[in-house]
Amino acid sequence: MGQEAAAQFDALAAMYEDMATWPFRRDMEIPNVLAVLGDLHNRDVLDFGCGNGMYARWMKQRGARRVVGYDVSEGMLAYARQRESRERLGIEHVSALGRDCEGVFDLVLSVYVLPYATNADELFEMCATMARALKPGGRLVALPIHPDYVRQRDYYEPYGFRMTPEGGDVDGGKVRMELCKPPFDVSVTAYYWSKESLESAMHQAGLSPVQWVQHGLLGGDRHESADRFMRAYWQRPHAAILHCCRI
Repeated sequence: MGQEAAAQFDALAAMYEDMATWPFRRDMEIPNVLAVLGDLHNRDVLDFGCGNGMYARWMKQRGARRVVGYDVSEGMLAYARQRESRERLGIEHVSALGRDCEGVFDLVLSVYVLPYATNADELFEMCATMARALKPGGRLVALPIHPDYVRQRDYYEPYGFRMTPEGGDVDGGKVRMELCKPPFDVSVTAYYWSKESLESAMHQAGLSPVQWVQHGLLGGDRHESADRFMRAYWQRPHAAILHCCRI
């Protein structure tokens, strides 16, 4: 991710903490991601694009032996480091990955990072960097924009955000993502990548097979009305969950 893309997030760390309570994350994304991650005991984990450190904290609390959070947004890292200074979970937060981070992790998690690759070379380099961090047989779980997300601007509005293609709906095409749940009024620019391009970049990086994980309603105590509310998102989620291994 380039510095321009990273700068979009410098002031958004506290807001991301609040977004964890929004239904599409609380009832869909987060429980599904944690289910795919599975048992983390005695696992060394890299949170690639850790943002405010939310997932890193959860993975450490769920038994991971070592957790490293990597991000290029200084604002996000500052927030994550402040939380670590208070909670002392033992999480490392870094802004660069050195050679000592190559081939040492059992698992890499990458939530909403691939959508900020601005071109095919950046997409491949992200995948290659994550692959290099893994031990042979280590697993990658990544969340890109779903190739079949709904292009209708207001489809996801009930869930607190809008997504609008800017220009041609092609690989590397810009997508405007707007948060529209009061009091938030924030927009960032992401980039669309097709199923074929995502799989190709991962295969070239030495990651295989690429599995597309179906979202499910895995939240805790819910009512039928909550399930009805989430149905449209469940049918057409804005993000995919990909799972693959380093060959």
